[in-house]
Amino acid sequence: MLIDPWASSQVDYDKLVNQFGIKKFQDIIGKINEPSRLMRRGVIFGHRDYDKIIPLANQKKEFAVVTGMMPSGQMHIGHKMVLDQLKWYADKGATLSLPIADMESYAARGISLEKAKDIAINEYLTNYIALGLDLTNEKINVYLQSQNNLLKDLTFKISKRSNFNEMKAIYGFTQSTNLAHLYAPLTQVADILLPQIPENGGPKQVVVPVGVDQDPHIRLTRDIADKMNEEYKFKPPASTYHRFLTGLTGGKMSSSKPKTAIYLNDTPKQAEKKVKTAKTGGRESLQEQKELGGKPDECVIYEMLVYHLIDSDKELNKIHEDCKNGTLLCGACKARTSQLMKEFFEDLHEKQPEAKEIAKTLF
Repeated sequence: MLIDPWASSQVDYDKLVNQFGIKKFQDIIGKINEPSRLMRRGVIFGHRDYDKIIPLANQKKEFAVVTGMMPSGQMHIGHKMVLDQLKWYADKGATLSLPIADMESYAARGISLEKAKDIAINEYLTNYIALGLDLTNEKINVYLQSQNNLLKDLTFKISKRSNFNEMKAIYGFTQSTNLAHLYAPLTQVADILLPQIPENGGPKQVVVPVGVDQDPHIRLTRDIADKMNEEYKFKPPASTYHRFLTGLTGGKMSSSKPKTAIYLNDTPKQAEKKVKTAKTGGRESLQEQKELGGKPDECVIYEMLVYHLIDSDKELNKIHEDCKNGTLLCGACKARTSQLMKEFFEDLHEKQPEAKEIAKTLF
């Protein structure tokens, strides 16, 4: 099984855990002080070496979090998962390193560096700030790959530790793959290892929260960190893996497929309307729904409540049970969820103008 970080596809999470050695997050969650909502609800389902991060987060000791953004399109509500994780880590005292992958965007999507910067500011950074992450905090480092000379130097050294056969085995590259695309994963490796170079304080534990489609980058980074141990004493990065938010029509929510996504620049009315048209886990008829109950674990509407819209686990559990026993019908659940989404977007849009002005000052 080959994972392609640049393609959207359905994911068999259990198969990935078994095949690639990803460990189950539920086995360690009991050791975490005040685990996040996404951790508690199983949205974060797997990890590598997270047991090394737990004591640091519990005691608010030094560690770093790295998660990049590739500016290639609109930010949708599924991307909010990463932002929520970053806010949790910031509260735990972590240093956040947030690379903007404009070089990868150029290599894999053909987007100019200037356009990538514009997308990063107006889509990603604006919404990160509007959603509550203070990017002016001195413990948060936001940078463009193309403008970071330390990153470029490290990428050059990393390139000596890999070869085409290894890249082909991991990513499926062929002889026709352009060299910029071949170079892009090495730049991501450098992004992940950058917090550990001497200029940034030297070796430290790092965790990378990602969707499981990004695991090839994690495996490559861990391998190269080991190869560079004599020179840098790099510690292999830990990682966590979250499930993808299901798209409005089923399948993965994708920036490139408008019918699947609720974009963060949609109006509150648009967001509300999209929820009302989303796929549910209901039965074929109202009578069947009442007799057999719904299927919340197959419902896009319920998933929105799990990921984003209901804070109380007790309240969420009641919705789950009421759906399964047929007490809560799809119409009522969808109406409430669409209203919650509308309110969320009203608050977001109120904060976006000021957030955009702050974002413009970061570069």
